[in-house]
Amino acid sequence: MPARRFAFLGPAGSFAHAAARQLAEPGTELAGYGSVAQVIDAVHDDAADAAVVPLESSVEGSVPATLDALTTERPLVILAETFLPVVFDLVGRPDARIDAVRSLATHPHAEAQVRRYLLDTLPEAELTPVGSTAAGGQAVAAGRFDAAVVPAGCAELYGLQVLAHDIADRPGAITRFVLLGRPQPAPQPTGNDRTTLVAYLRQNHAGALLQLLTEFASRGVNLTRIESRPTKGQLGEYCFSIDCEGHLADARIADALTALHRVCSAVRYLGSYPRRDGSQSALPLGARDADFAAASAWLAGLREHGTA
Repeated sequence: MPARRFAFLGPAGSFAHAAARQLAEPGTELAGYGSVAQVIDAVHDDAADAAVVPLESSVEGSVPATLDALTTERPLVILAETFLPVVFDLVGRPDARIDAVRSLATHPHAEAQVRRYLLDTLPEAELTPVGSTAAGGQAVAAGRFDAAVVPAGCAELYGLQVLAHDIADRPGAITRFVLLGRPQPAPQPTGNDRTTLVAYLRQNHAGALLQLLTEFASRGVNLTRIESRPTKGQLGEYCFSIDCEGHLADARIADALTALHRVCSAVRYLGSYPRRDGSQSALPLGARDADFAAASAWLAGLREHGTA
């Protein structure tokens, strides 16, 4: 079997690089790209077999570039997920002093997680956003900035000095990364799975969101994430990006998706895959596969014999 190639939000030393190393099998080639769009395009253009991108942060929430690509661009599916602890360092060149920092580079999501530290410690420094945290370290090594906010461990990779370690305003932050691939059948269910989808409302009306949520609630499907995103069409047109517990092979998930397909203008299935955080909630009465099978058998009896 030929070696696989994973694209990730690079360069080397980024959080996405660490996530890609967790998700890749031995022998997989890892290729860094400068933006989420370029990482995803690498899969669309057959330059990579899969893409590793950030999806959400425990501090900053969703990553818009990833959600929008999954919502509005050519279909991809989530093959796997991983969760990465996020620790930030302030780094500079070997001769740098923290009181001499006047220019600073980092990714906007990282800046949001160290904002209070930067305001207190480097209030005069000019901040420039870059494509990834590791790209900021690379730029400092090239002499373009005095310092950067980077992942812990990045300093050694680029020959930099750690000016301050673990500078996040909220310690213990976690980022969820996903492995994206071309549409394909889901892996076998494990009993602790997650399914991701996008639901597009047919029209905006009173109770439209409640109608959507009811299709999950009535089947005992627990949602682990839901958020609205613009469809990139007319102002006021939104879709809903949803994570739920369960697998496409589960009767309750399949039934919920078919129900959504009836009431939504479109439903984009984004994959069923093993869940890597926590455990599946206990199923309520009537939500097991056996319950759906028994109900179908009862209905078949009514149709065939007029009685069950």
